[in-house]
Amino acid sequence: MKAKKHFGQNFLNDEGIISLIVSNIVNVYDHDSQVIEIGPGRCAITLPLLDELGSLDVIEIDHSLYPRLRDLQSKKPGLTLHEQDVLNFDFAKLAEEKNSTLQVCGNLPYNISTPILFKLYEYSDLLSHCHFMLQKEVVDRITATPGGKNYGRLSVMLQTRFEAEKLFEIPPEAFDPAPKVQSAVIRLTPYSTPKYAIGDEAFFSKVVQLAFGQRRKTLANALKPLLNQSIKDKLGDYLSQRAEQLEIAQFVDLANTLKMP
Repeated sequence: MKAKKHFGQNFLNDEGIISLIVSNIVNVYDHDSQVIEIGPGRCAITLPLLDELGSLDVIEIDHSLYPRLRDLQSKKPGLTLHEQDVLNFDFAKLAEEKNSTLQVCGNLPYNISTPILFKLYEYSDLLSHCHFMLQKEVVDRITATPGGKNYGRLSVMLQTRFEAEKLFEIPPEAFDPAPKVQSAVIRLTPYSTPKYAIGDEAFFSKVVQLAFGQRRKTLANALKPLLNQSIKDKLGDYLSQRAEQLEIAQFVDLANTLKMP
């Protein structure tokens, strides 16, 4: 079973790493939550998770993997296979069907990991925990703090809804084929109550996107389409700073102020 480059597939085959990932998922497993794996691939994580939990949903886009997954499903009644693109998957419908929160995991394809993360951002109120294998660079961006080159839109947006914890790194030789980059496992835990009082979520997202779209410029220049003189007077010192200098709470304050009538 060869990995397909256009799906960004790199199959995990290191038993020690597999065991470590499964134990991290199981250790925070909530019995009122349904576990769902994105991209089961060769079932390296799927099988031990099924053995531990007894029930597991998986989402897979690769048609060539369906026969093996269907065969496994016939032998393991606790497995439910969703044959579709995760970017089109309705997590809210599954949560309603299961009458539970969702615990999502997977070795995310590097070429679409960011769109998947932003999709799950929209469903954060339905999630209990997420565990993902990602390119180390992406994990470093998610967990970054203000002031560094890794701090950006992904850091700010995900950290408004999740506590982000880098668990451990994975060397390229743990995969087949071995990727040309380092990988890492991250745990995302949604805040049980909102940590930030964001007035308008869509507008906040727009502000963050504009701010980091021209990150070398001051916010006075990056946010120019949203500014008028009265707003400039309200924002004070914010406009002389660059996006990477602002903490998340300051971004929230900035967006809420910009949205004022």
